[in-house]
Amino acid sequence: MSSTVTATRTQSPAPARPRARLGWRIRFGVLSLIWGFSFLLIKVGTGGYAPFQVTLGRLVFGTAVLAAAMAVKREKLPRGARLWGHMALAAFFLNALPFSLFAYSELTIPSTLAGICNATSPLWGMALSLVALSEDRPTRVRVAGLGLGFLGVLTVLGAWQGFHGLDATGTAMALLASLSYPVGWIYVRRTLAGTGNSHLSMTGAQLLLATVQLAVVTPLFTSFPAHFSLVPLLAIAALGALGTGLAVLIQYGLVAEVGPTTAQMVTYFIPVIATAAGVAILGESLRWTTPVGAVIVLAGAALTQVRRKGA
Repeated sequence: MSSTVTATRTQSPAPARPRARLGWRIRFGVLSLIWGFSFLLIKVGTGGYAPFQVTLGRLVFGTAVLAAAMAVKREKLPRGARLWGHMALAAFFLNALPFSLFAYSELTIPSTLAGICNATSPLWGMALSLVALSEDRPTRVRVAGLGLGFLGVLTVLGAWQGFHGLDATGTAMALLASLSYPVGWIYVRRTLAGTGNSHLSMTGAQLLLATVQLAVVTPLFTSFPAHFSLVPLLAIAALGALGTGLAVLIQYGLVAEVGPTTAQMVTYFIPVIATAAGVAILGESLRWTTPVGAVIVLAGAALTQVRRKGA
């Protein structure tokens, strides 16, 4: 769930450190596990709390981790009203909106399907970049990857069977959540690149703004819980502290160390882990179309990331 990946690209990555080669692979695996299990945690959280409450709790715990990291490193929040205005929109598209949509979607669809829908972000990203980013020119390989990826989506959904057994609203919400990420990435690329602020301070401000947005919205659409269910609450705390806060810090380090291209490869492991966790722990059913379609989606997404030599 790479909700803040572009925020970590606002400056050029630092050179990789040779001594940490084994270290970055371990952190890459940890990040894959954390984000893969996030969909299971969302499902557990919505078992006791409303989707907006799950998202608000997630952002509160995630922001707290980022605030602690900023305090340790003595980082300050960025300044400038115009900058904060841009970050507010970035926070909406990269955090508040997709987090909420995934939480609502998992009321009616399995966490396995939500995790696979999340893997369509690179496909949406390429489709949007062809329109919004004039410097991002298509190649035959990337266009083929786009077509293959969406063929995989249709396979996952069982289109030839009339989408039998799937909740259309929940699935649409999960796909819209995955679309929201590249919309936010493109916006950040156009408005927040090269601001001179550190990755950590920009990401911290982004999560803070998303938390404020949910703090305003949540009381309007939900009632205060009559009682606090412990297991769902622990799931929300883990989702925020690990799946949002710690995951962002790990990803921030990976981008700086091995570059955004390698760090972004974590996207292809998330649906595999989300599916395994949903089936093994939550007992969710798995039709043959789900893993087959997921493989096709991931293959298509990988092709959309192929660049021309020298690009």
